[in-house]
This record gives sequence, structure tokens and C-alpha cells, in this order.
Amino acid sequence: MIQPLFLGLGTPELIVILIVILLLFGAKKIPELMRGAGKGVRAFKDGMKETTTEESSEEEKKES
Repeated sequence: MIQPLFLGLGTPELIVILIVILLLFGAKKIPELMRGAGKGVRAFKDGMKETTTEESSEEEKKES
């Protein structure tokens, strides 16, 4: 039996979803969408790092 890859979706379902996305957005628009998604993920990670850094510096101030 084939193991589900992502959220209970198998390979055939993922292929159908990719084809639908290709038809909706077109081949030229997809790289632009992925670039935007990558920038969003990067901004989220940077925000998480800033939060962790701020918490660490606050803890160090309390200990001093």
C-alpha cells in the first residue's frame, strides 16, 4: 500500500492539484507566486528569530 505523502493525499491527488494550479495561474505566474511565498516564509522565520532574541536579552537583564 502507498503511504500518504501530505495530509492524507497520495501521489495521484497531488498530481491533479498541481495540474489544476497550472491551469488556473499559468506557467508564467507560478514562479512569481513561489517567490512571494518564499519571501513570506523568510519574513516569518526572521520574526521568530527576533522574538527569540528579544526574550533572551530580557532574561539576561533580569538575571543581572
